[in-house]
Amino acid sequence: MSGVHNVAARSLKDWGLLATLVALWGSNFMFVKLGVATVPPATLVASRLVIGAIILVAVVRALGHTFPPLGRAWLPYGVLAVIGNSLPFWLITTGQKSIDSALAGILMAIMPLTTLVLAHFFVAGETMTRNRLAGFLLGFAGIVVLMEPAVLTGLGGSSVEILAQLAVLGGALCYATQSVLVRLMLRGDVMVASAAIIAIAAMISLPIALVVDQPWNLSPSRASVHAVIWIGVGPTAIATLAYLKLIGSAGPTFMSLANYCTPVVALLLGVALLGEAPGANAYTGLLLILSGIALSQLRRSKGGG
Repeated sequence: MSGVHNVAARSLKDWGLLATLVALWGSNFMFVKLGVATVPPATLVASRLVIGAIILVAVVRALGHTFPPLGRAWLPYGVLAVIGNSLPFWLITTGQKSIDSALAGILMAIMPLTTLVLAHFFVAGETMTRNRLAGFLLGFAGIVVLMEPAVLTGLGGSSVEILAQLAVLGGALCYATQSVLVRLMLRGDVMVASAAIIAIAAMISLPIALVVDQPWNLSPSRASVHAVIWIGVGPTAIATLAYLKLIGSAGPTFMSLANYCTPVVALLLGVALLGEAPGANAYTGLLLILSGIALSQLRRSKGGG
């Protein structure tokens, strides 16, 4: 009952920050789908990171924070820039070229369950419990249900849809790895670290996009350009600031409620605004994954959970 009481006792500001995160993260899949329609993945990723980095660095500077001198302190930033930003952004964006935004959002919901498994091995005090193990297995069953139609279609030959879904799952695995590495590697001011990480990710992604896509030869649609700009401003920069604020005021457990709502928002927006029509397996898979997340968060009233 204490967990329920703590959630209910959160301030209106905390709930507002949570709603902001859910809206930004949940709608991101729709905007990526719009952007990647005429903008290649490498260019879309580089663009959102450059925009996000400019905003975050400006905010950090305006608040009077300073970055550490170049040296060993920047090594964790570089690792997290690749694993938590450049690589997963590219994997998810590439996957969304071939699958619906709703499906991508649901596939990403496996991230908190994967984090439980990684934390068991690498984070002290995060031992796998029966509830956590059962939650992971239930969520994994949801992924199987989600991917089954594509797998059956691809029997006897390659399937672009299977590879696309695996790419999105790879992005989720990157995020799960990042959440563990952050707890192991990051020290000091979180806002400074976030700005530094996004800036490094931008510096890594930009030259790749210039070489691979030669973006000056592209002819993106106006809708794609607007979508890419918003992804940099909203789901990248604003969401990072909201995330940090919420972690600071309400803690990571309350923030994790976003994991329940984000895939639902992605599903609803994909259906309502993009005209996507997920099959029954998508809804069944979503229910299984969210049930798995809920089960993994349960605490036994007596003894270990």
